[in-house]
Amino acid sequence: MNDGVKTIDPKDLAIQELHGYLLAAVAPRPIAFASTIDGEGKVNLSPFSFFNVFSANPPVMIFSPSRRGRDNTTKHTFDNIKQVPETVINIVNYPIVEQVSLASTEYDQGVNEFVKAGLTQVPSEKVKPPRVGESPVAFECLVDDVIELGQDGGAGNLIISRVVMIHIQEKYLDKKGRLDTKAIDAVGRMGGNWYCRASGDALFEIPKPLQSKGMGVDQLPEKIRLSGLLTGNNLGRLGNLEHLPDVKAIEQIKNEPEIKSIMDQTGSRPESMQDALHKLAQVYLEQGNTEKALKILMIS
Repeated sequence: MNDGVKTIDPKDLAIQELHGYLLAAVAPRPIAFASTIDGEGKVNLSPFSFFNVFSANPPVMIFSPSRRGRDNTTKHTFDNIKQVPETVINIVNYPIVEQVSLASTEYDQGVNEFVKAGLTQVPSEKVKPPRVGESPVAFECLVDDVIELGQDGGAGNLIISRVVMIHIQEKYLDKKGRLDTKAIDAVGRMGGNWYCRASGDALFEIPKPLQSKGMGVDQLPEKIRLSGLLTGNNLGRLGNLEHLPDVKAIEQIKNEPEIKSIMDQTGSRPESMQDALHKLAQVYLEQGNTEKALKILMIS
């Protein structure tokens, strides 16, 4: 049956093709701009987007410098960590993203990418590799373990890195001393040559379900769940409310001028009234006034 879905067994794909699907689908990915040194003290700096934070206690980050698919060789970062199990994970933001990309060039062993990319090499306090002075946040890490996921081209190598020191540029902190998401201007890796920028209209907030026990979409009346205008995101936001409004609250909102206007103009046409009310509710949802939106949607 052709249901518009392309189903693929990974074993049927060439590594390069599989790699392309994985990176385009699993995105955006944060970037570990990792600095390391070899046994002779030569510095290396390279970005890896197979990366995330996995624990706060202990504070652990993991990134993966995979084996090269074309010739099954290992990255200098991996080789260095096998010799000196320490790294600094520097966070990438928009002001340095072009320099970070330049540092991904496969220079010869021993070439210092700090110099090639024009970035400032700052001594670390607890580990031997230096940190990037321009990075908004840098994490000094001791490498607790290296897990090799395979021995063929494309296989990952998990660098399990325990944070022992954090450096934050104060201009990226808010008045309460927390990292300011809007100010940090982070970037993420997409597929191919694409990146994304976490700033401006690309940023949006969603109330965390952990703050309350949402009633769920299943508790919404059918006319709301099956609305042809409300999106899945709209329904998800509504389902995050703890309960439906009571009859008194719904009757009260009917007296508001914009609601009365809609009801007066479309009262003899139930479908038109419902569409108009649902469109108005969407406006309030976009403004973050979820409770009012639900009261409007509950009007019969």
